[in-house]
Amino acid sequence: VQRELREAKGVSAMIYDQTCASEKRRRRKQIGKDGKPGFPDPAKRAVINEAVCEGCGDCSVQSNCLSVEPLETEFGRKRQINQSSCNKDFSCVTGFCPSFVTVEGGKLKKPQKTKVEPGNALDVASLPQPVLPATAEPFGVLVTGVGGTGVVTIGQIMAMAAHLQGKACSVLDMTGLAQKGGAVMSHVRLADNIDDIHSTRVGTGMADLVIGCDLIVTAGKDALSRMGEGRTHAAINLNGTPTSTFIKNPDWQFPAASAEDEIRVACGADRVELVDAGSIATALMGDTIATNMFLLGYTWQKGWVPLTEAALMRAIELNGVAIDFNKQAFNWGRIAANDLVAVQRLVTPSQVIELKRAPTLDQTIAKRVEVLTAYQNAAYAQQYLDLVEQVRSAESRLTGSGKPLRLTEAVARYTFKLMAYKDEYEVARLYTDGKFQKKIADMFEGDYAINFHLAPPLLAKRDDNGHLIKQQFGPWMMKAFGLLAKFKSLRGTALDIFGYSDERKTERALIAQYRSTITQLLPKLTADNLSKAVAIASIPEDIRGFGHIKERYLHAAKQKEAALLAGFDGPNAPKVIPIAAAVKHVA
Repeated sequence: VQRELREAKGVSAMIYDQTCASEKRRRRKQIGKDGKPGFPDPAKRAVINEAVCEGCGDCSVQSNCLSVEPLETEFGRKRQINQSSCNKDFSCVTGFCPSFVTVEGGKLKKPQKTKVEPGNALDVASLPQPVLPATAEPFGVLVTGVGGTGVVTIGQIMAMAAHLQGKACSVLDMTGLAQKGGAVMSHVRLADNIDDIHSTRVGTGMADLVIGCDLIVTAGKDALSRMGEGRTHAAINLNGTPTSTFIKNPDWQFPAASAEDEIRVACGADRVELVDAGSIATALMGDTIATNMFLLGYTWQKGWVPLTEAALMRAIELNGVAIDFNKQAFNWGRIAANDLVAVQRLVTPSQVIELKRAPTLDQTIAKRVEVLTAYQNAAYAQQYLDLVEQVRSAESRLTGSGKPLRLTEAVARYTFKLMAYKDEYEVARLYTDGKFQKKIADMFEGDYAINFHLAPPLLAKRDDNGHLIKQQFGPWMMKAFGLLAKFKSLRGTALDIFGYSDERKTERALIAQYRSTITQLLPKLTADNLSKAVAIASIPEDIRGFGHIKERYLHAAKQKEAALLAGFDGPNAPKVIPIAAAVKHVA
């Protein structure tokens, strides 16, 4: 009945009736008397080809799933699936986008764990023993994080270690909506005598230690209220987890700076350690689940945990889950606390650090010339370069040498985005250029097959709204892609059978419109309206997706463009050509 009522209101029942990810993972670990897990665990995984992805976010809308995470790339924000937290309901695959494949059979490869030879400077045996705090007075620990990542386990490990040492301990787990990826807090109170613990909750300003496994949760009002300036030590994971806001807002930005500032104010700047624990622990151990135990080891080596190493190791053993894995994660946390720079160098070689640096304007342009040449040909790439250089010349005359060329960079990025529209030929090329095959081979091992989820305009059926319906295509599609990619030279010609669709006509019209708009702006550029020109040049950022999703984004983008142009130069501003008229002209 509830499902029918929701559907009557236009709410997808699928979103609310699926079993949550944490519960699925828990049941899959429970093996019944028949030797089978308590919940089906299909040998199937969803993977996104980020080169094809347009970052529209329809997959997040369709699945309501936090395992579909943002992926920042040279060509803008894309999507990726967190395989560690994926609940395998595959609702994300229904998002209207050809970037999704499902891999059936085989299994995920376990990345190689980083090893340290005995006697090495990073050997845990060579680390100094910290001076541990006393528990003559009650000692409060707050562990914060996201449901399903092991926050509660850290509290349990500490409680068992305290019991083994003969200390008094209380643990209060505040899980709330943890199973849906919500905030989780574990209040751990330690003391020499049980009579000294009068409350299971860490009081206001009474936390002696905060282990922040998630930055946003740690910067929340409840967690901040437990911190006391000059009293609380905090070790915070900088590797952020997207919140539910990202599901509805593809432009959501991780509020790292403000969260860090609030924690520093609450504890005192000299008592806060901000560590990219998620990335480091994953690189070292091959799984994000190592992050929380890594942080426990980190805080212990700092001398902030009033429990002995022997008791913590025994507690991990008694927990009985991934014993060696958790011990190694704990020890890597210790090593990082002693020499974080050395550990960062170990997991992030110099060549990787170089790649993470923001590219220069010339590098940005050169990369796009290279891609457009592969997309079509050198002549097509030259058209792109001619417009960019025209803008660079005009902006340089205005700003002078040595100043950032913001308009040129915007035009370089967004002219490329419009010119490299993902038609059938380009999707085929991006699947068969070797990069995606390598990605799959690096992720999976064993006997597996790749299935594609597509809605070919010439073959797919339509729903009641006239939207194309995706369907599954088997591994043979890779051969079809290889053949189709060879016909890219037909793009835009009379022999291009795909080019007659309204979507393709619109995409070609957008390129011509953008060129016209930019060339009309250049003679009118001034120091006062330069920022407005950059905003106008960045409009293609708002045009995303495929099919009806792209149509919706385009409509909103054109309205925004009209408003920006109207405010650029009043009645003398460039006029917005109606998209229908532009399409007719191209046709």
